[in-house]
Amino acid sequence: MPEHLNLSEQGALRLLSRSPHPYHHQNSELLDPSDHFNYKSLERNSSSTQSVRPGTSRENTPSSDSGTEADDEHFLKGLPAPRRLRKGLRGHNEVLSGTSTPIPSPALVEEEGRIHSYDLKREPRLGKRLRNPAEVLRRRKEVIRRLTEFLIIGFLGALVRTNVHVQPMLRQWDREIYASLGLLACLVSLYPLRLVIWAYRHGKPSRKIPISIPSSFDPAPLVYPPVIAVLVSLLLAVDNEAILVPNIILAISSLPPSLIPAASSVDQICDPLHWALSCTPLVLGEASRRLIGGGAGSFAASISVETATLLYPLHRNLCSALQTLTTTSLLAAELQLLSISLIDLLLLSSSPQAVILKSMLWVGGLDILVACTQAIQWGISLARVPKWRFKRTNTPSKPSPTFFSTIMSWRRVRHDLFHAPVDSLSCSSCEAFDDHDDSDELESIISKGLSRVQTVPDGGDSGANESQVLAFSPRRKVSSHNMDPKLVPTPLRRHTLPTTESATRKSHAHTPSGRRKRTASNSVRAFFSLTQEQAVVRKWVYAVYVYICIASAVLLPIPFVGVRVAVMDEALHGSEPVGWALGYLFGNLPWFRWEVVSRSLERWICLPPRSLDENEYYSETSWVERLRQLYLGEANTRLALSAYFAVVIVVGLMVVFRLSPIYEVDTRRKVFHFMMVAMLLPATYVDPTFVSLALSIVLALFLLFDLLRASQLPPLSKPLASFLAPYVDGRDLRGPVVISHIFLLIGCAIPLWLSLGSLPRAGTGYLKGWAVPTREVSMVSGVICVGLGDAAASLIGRRYGQRKWIWGGGKSLEGSIAFAVAVFVGLTAARLWLRIGGWPATDGNSDTWSASSQKMGVCAATASLTEAVLTGGNDNVIVPVVLWTCVKSLGV
Repeated sequence: MPEHLNLSEQGALRLLSRSPHPYHHQNSELLDPSDHFNYKSLERNSSSTQSVRPGTSRENTPSSDSGTEADDEHFLKGLPAPRRLRKGLRGHNEVLSGTSTPIPSPALVEEEGRIHSYDLKREPRLGKRLRNPAEVLRRRKEVIRRLTEFLIIGFLGALVRTNVHVQPMLRQWDREIYASLGLLACLVSLYPLRLVIWAYRHGKPSRKIPISIPSSFDPAPLVYPPVIAVLVSLLLAVDNEAILVPNIILAISSLPPSLIPAASSVDQICDPLHWALSCTPLVLGEASRRLIGGGAGSFAASISVETATLLYPLHRNLCSALQTLTTTSLLAAELQLLSISLIDLLLLSSSPQAVILKSMLWVGGLDILVACTQAIQWGISLARVPKWRFKRTNTPSKPSPTFFSTIMSWRRVRHDLFHAPVDSLSCSSCEAFDDHDDSDELESIISKGLSRVQTVPDGGDSGANESQVLAFSPRRKVSSHNMDPKLVPTPLRRHTLPTTESATRKSHAHTPSGRRKRTASNSVRAFFSLTQEQAVVRKWVYAVYVYICIASAVLLPIPFVGVRVAVMDEALHGSEPVGWALGYLFGNLPWFRWEVVSRSLERWICLPPRSLDENEYYSETSWVERLRQLYLGEANTRLALSAYFAVVIVVGLMVVFRLSPIYEVDTRRKVFHFMMVAMLLPATYVDPTFVSLALSIVLALFLLFDLLRASQLPPLSKPLASFLAPYVDGRDLRGPVVISHIFLLIGCAIPLWLSLGSLPRAGTGYLKGWAVPTREVSMVSGVICVGLGDAAASLIGRRYGQRKWIWGGGKSLEGSIAFAVAVFVGLTAARLWLRIGGWPATDGNSDTWSASSQKMGVCAATASLTEAVLTGGNDNVIVPVVLWTCVKSLGV
């Protein structure tokens, strides 16, 4: 540190050091050092500052939750854990997830106006230059970043527009689509005018146009939910046109509430004007004169106009419920997309796999939330009570007297023989003995029997030093006539009061240092009357109740309540789920078939057909399908895939455990990404419906286990938390939900679910809808994006990342290039495996490898650029959807 600088200048330079103590900031994102750097004080030393390389930047801009950062993880690993609230469900007074709108509110505009006017008064010589150079540069870079993001969205729309199958849908539903786009443009363009009117109505602003967009402006809640909903629905509407209009309504419903002029200042979940605007496609289009019908497929779904009218209140109330459950774990854009996806799953699911997923999430999820919410909240409150706050058990302090001790006390014997005291007070029999403490010396008197008192003088003698005198304790009898008159204190004055200097009162609201104490909430304080043993019993009671409710939600034979009944009636055509699953997995084993037939269990366990003649569909499929039918059988193939998945998981966990003492947590986390690639990339084409069913079941189990972990109920809560603790990152510390593994699974599964929703189905009997005659590359785009692209970007970016993007942040050019190359290689491998396996493509794709390579390069570059600019959402969810949109639109 230069010695010629004063303390303030050294403090400003210290902010640019390697360790700026980032965890001291209790904000959602760390402050940039340039926000506090005093350029005015260091103006004279500007010529001696070192130049920064053009390829690097130390600015801290908001970055997405990605692994492409080239930060020093060894340095971050040594930092203490950030202060945060405990895991679990939050209370009603805590912060909810995200913000209502990414656009600056009128209050923010007025506040920034005050700040700028104060700067003008304080430093008039600055004139119009109100910001420092670093702020201006950072704002320009952020503008470039957001313009790039809007260009990517526009490019995606152009790709969807060029799709041959989408163009007829655009011509058929042009009025609804253009009305929604015009409504969005009008609301966005009118919002600045509303801000200006509000500013002039509530005061006289310092500028003519009192609008200032902050550098942290993030358009993700404004852009991604409506755009992704419309683009994805256009690609899926080729098979079922009933998907389009409901998603247009949901896109309008997902607009930020601040864009809509509010009729009243009272906060309300459903705004009447917003509700009316969401019904615009129904008023302008043909859907208002008829039901929103489905397509020609056997699994096409449709909804009525009345149901479409109620989509807005359903979406708003579902967002509110998800906010209560996830609190700060999800951002605003993620919350809107999750609500739209759940509503589409509830109303538009028709295939057996989608119906099973709907039954687990909606039926089982609602059962558990309604029955277990209060018990889980009690369990969380009880887990937050420290052990020392519980009521202590009334254990006797002295041992129970025996028969011998009641007859003759040993303390009494010692007292009679040696005059030992029986207790802390002396008895009357010992008063006759001389004690060295009973001397007339003033020192012994002071050490044993003096106390300090406060005297109030009669005559108002303020200069007297006798305001405090020594007095004798009444507990000792002392004769004052034997004392030295010089040492005897002055006679006591009248009106003497005892002083309270040494007896300070203990404050119940503040600590001794003056800091206000943290008071326990009412929900936690209610358990203070329990003993520790009673608290343990209470925890187990809550846990048993929750487990019984979970089992009842799955097995209860009540329509619309039990998951088992919902799956049997809507997905399996009346077949019992357990028997259907046994036949689905073990139906080709000879001994199993013999046991089923010999015990007459055919009505319960559904056995697959033995010969190919019973199903003519498989005679025209690929050689892999014929191999399954002739040698292995469908059920045995599923057993082989299940065993393969188990082997990959075991090997991956062994690798992770061996790497734990050697590599950082981010490197170990990428092993799970490669595990997903090893499992799903070769197996998806073999049996896509089985892989889809497996991903749905694993997702439901992940959500259930995370609920049990957050509930802090025995016996599963602590083992789950201990297993996940070494692999959490900053995204998992935002709220009660550990989202890393859940988003990893969702990112791999969403493209497969979307592709299956747009492909024709086949199959007969109890397997109707479980066969897909065609395949496409977009099925595995999520696995390629998350498993290969994100992992390669993280490993290469952290190891070799030196050049950052122009907008700064943690993303490096090397990491983005590695992302694009890995995605390109993955798409090439998927297309090659599709050709080798002999599966027929969806569109009968006859592109040459040169044309396909160009399309795959465009898809990889678009996904990599989206991952680099994205800040308002999790890249493990949004980037796979963007890549699926590109691959599906271009027909790779």
